[in-house]
Amino acid sequence: MNMSDSIYTGPKLHRSLSIAANNSVLKISEEIREALHSKRPVVALETTIYTHGFPYPANVALASRLESIVRVNGGVPATIGILNGVARVGLDAEELIKLTSSAGKAETLKISRRDLAFACGLKTVTGGRFNGGTTIAGTMILAHLAGIKVFATGGLGGVHRGAENSMDISADLTELGRTPVTVISSGCKSFLDIPRTLEYLETEGVAVATFADGREGKIDFPAFWSRESGVRSPMVLRDDREAAAVIHAQHLLGLNSGLHFANPVPEESSMLKADMDALIEEAIKQANAAGISGSANTPFVLAKIKELSGGRSVTANRALIEANVKRGTLVAKELVKLERDGVEEIAARDAQQPRAFRGLDAVDVRSASPRSPSDSLSQKLLEKAGREVSDLPLNQPPVEQSVDIIVAGALAVDFSCDYSPLSSSVSTASPALQTSNPARITQSLGGVAHNIAQAAHLLGSRVRLCSAVADDLSGRAALATLSAQGFDTCGIKVLDASSGLRTAQYVAVNDAKKDLFVAMADMSILEAVSTPTRPPSSSDVFTSFWLPQLQREKPNWLILDANWPAPALHRWLRAAQSINAKVAYEPVSTAKAPRLFTTTTTSTSTLLPPYLPSSSSSSSSPSLSVFPNPLVHIATPNIHELSALHAAARAAALFDRADWWSVIDALGIPPTGARVRMALASTPDLVDAGVPQMSIQLLPFIPCVLAKPGQRGVLLTQLLGAGDPRLDEADAAPWLLSRSGEAGEGVGVGGVYMRLFGPAEVLREEEIVSVNGVGDTFLGTLMAGLAGRRGEKGGRAKRVEDLVGVAQMGSCLTLRSAEAVSPRLGELRRELDL
Repeated sequence: MNMSDSIYTGPKLHRSLSIAANNSVLKISEEIREALHSKRPVVALETTIYTHGFPYPANVALASRLESIVRVNGGVPATIGILNGVARVGLDAEELIKLTSSAGKAETLKISRRDLAFACGLKTVTGGRFNGGTTIAGTMILAHLAGIKVFATGGLGGVHRGAENSMDISADLTELGRTPVTVISSGCKSFLDIPRTLEYLETEGVAVATFADGREGKIDFPAFWSRESGVRSPMVLRDDREAAAVIHAQHLLGLNSGLHFANPVPEESSMLKADMDALIEEAIKQANAAGISGSANTPFVLAKIKELSGGRSVTANRALIEANVKRGTLVAKELVKLERDGVEEIAARDAQQPRAFRGLDAVDVRSASPRSPSDSLSQKLLEKAGREVSDLPLNQPPVEQSVDIIVAGALAVDFSCDYSPLSSSVSTASPALQTSNPARITQSLGGVAHNIAQAAHLLGSRVRLCSAVADDLSGRAALATLSAQGFDTCGIKVLDASSGLRTAQYVAVNDAKKDLFVAMADMSILEAVSTPTRPPSSSDVFTSFWLPQLQREKPNWLILDANWPAPALHRWLRAAQSINAKVAYEPVSTAKAPRLFTTTTTSTSTLLPPYLPSSSSSSSSPSLSVFPNPLVHIATPNIHELSALHAAARAAALFDRADWWSVIDALGIPPTGARVRMALASTPDLVDAGVPQMSIQLLPFIPCVLAKPGQRGVLLTQLLGAGDPRLDEADAAPWLLSRSGEAGEGVGVGGVYMRLFGPAEVLREEEIVSVNGVGDTFLGTLMAGLAGRRGEKGGRAKRVEDLVGVAQMGSCLTLRSAEAVSPRLGELRRELDL
């Protein structure tokens, strides 16, 4: 056998190049198999931290956070553990919830190398189905079987003090000597014997290095909570690329030992070495006095350190595990580049690129919101996460926080089904009817209102989401995910399981081009909570739960989606009017858009609490006031929804009202029409389709209409009030469709501003990942700009036309993302220039 055979095909020397087959004791998830097969960066994550570290449900939130960090930095997380006697590489949400919920139970095992065969083998004889969190050693073994080369964790086990007598040496060290996986941690905990730990690793043939993290000169091997240990690191790595090059060479050489790269705790979270030394001495003293040894020693000492430090050790622990997971992901990305392109090609490319611009594609998780992709824990539904999730120590904002925007509407579990023909020769891009079709199905937290709120939140707005979920698997998942995303959850009404209701769900079926083919939505929970009681009581959710929040917060903007039934929609509108909040309306669909103008069989006044005004107690239809006191200030329909809104207004005889005619007559549009002007402001084909005309006729009720005619861009049609500066500004002149003159003075009308914004960017078909949430992102971005607090920056308030281009850029980011709202949206904060 020649040397190349021994390196690339020898089963012992290079098993990590192949992926083990699933069997009765090992299951590698399809996502991990696909990622490894397609050469995507995969990062292994352990589970002992969840089963024997953090309590439930804090461990659920931490798991979501760590998986999000991997994904937002471009990797695929492979969470590893034992569930029902089967070793799992890549746990899905339900599996991980089951494992984490067993934390602290006597039957939940801590799985190292010695325990794997027992945990996975006895089920076939005794019927016992063991659950367990894998240690560093256990995780390394399973990661290696799957072909994963990079593993990120918190701290490494080591040689215990007094090991010359007790022989207490962590199995992590031995495993590093015989399993070719790179472990990235913050070194071993400083109550261990660090010099002997490094000596033992050297004996085992394990290469050890520490990331410089911007430091020069001699670098210490870190001591977990402290960046310094007083022990020099054997080797130093300047950056992720150097780390990847070492890993790449290790595998090319066919070496069986692992690598340990130490990543120091972030400086802002580090504890001084002297302080930690004093705490550790006291903790060890108490452990010795209590006769604690063996596997019980580390948990006891950690608990004492937490107690003695006043919780500061936990803060440092959380910061370092997050930093290590991010570092591991970036190293895995560099390793994939080396494996895919070869060292020479990377070097040649870098030689032509200024060093300052290298590696800027990585996202800093401290400034970017965690991604919640289809396969991540926070998108798949977290069973039993519980209502305590708002109390989890995740640095999330407090439950009650002042807000500028309230978004009311649907919070749903989204299923996106992308049609995937089995053959490229299939002639149609659309799925076939009345049969099953091959598809890639992903699951995420969505809903129109949620997506809008998420977009505004990513752009820095203080936003609250008001919606309802059931006390079921999906509802608990939603609460956990919202907390992980940084939302407060005080606007989410949780309905008892006895109600028989379930959390809203939305299913989108997209064709092969990722365009929507058909969608189904079950928003019945909003219908159920919208039924008023007479007189209002605690069972009236709007009156007892949402209305007090609206009145207390007095937001600048209320955003409503049309998933509310018409009576509930108008309760929200009247409530907003009573606190002088402006309203933006997202029509959602052609079926639901008309709810704004839908005639109801119930008097409007009976739908309102006695302390909210009603314009007409005898009318059988919602009484929409007109400009300058409209109930709705902005709407963002596509052209189909615009047509549906217009048809509903006509059917409700709203265009026959005297107050509507007063505003229309004051617009300054000649009786013969303004076809030429409209064609110049938009396009002739849009005029032929009636888009500008319908927008103008809706202006008395909705003075700003942003119609979205697909690839043509966005048509802004806006009613300007008398005295609006744009009536005299030269820059606005090209888009002034009409001026009111004296005719408008009596009703406060100044003219009509109409402007077509072409697409911000034309994407190639292969660049479009998903169309879901694009419109929601547009509105959320727009509202973040309009509601922005300018403070001492001064200057005039942002206008709609200032923000349309940025909102379109946000939509393009979402088109490129598998998420309903692109996690990269925060990059546009500077564009909003608030």
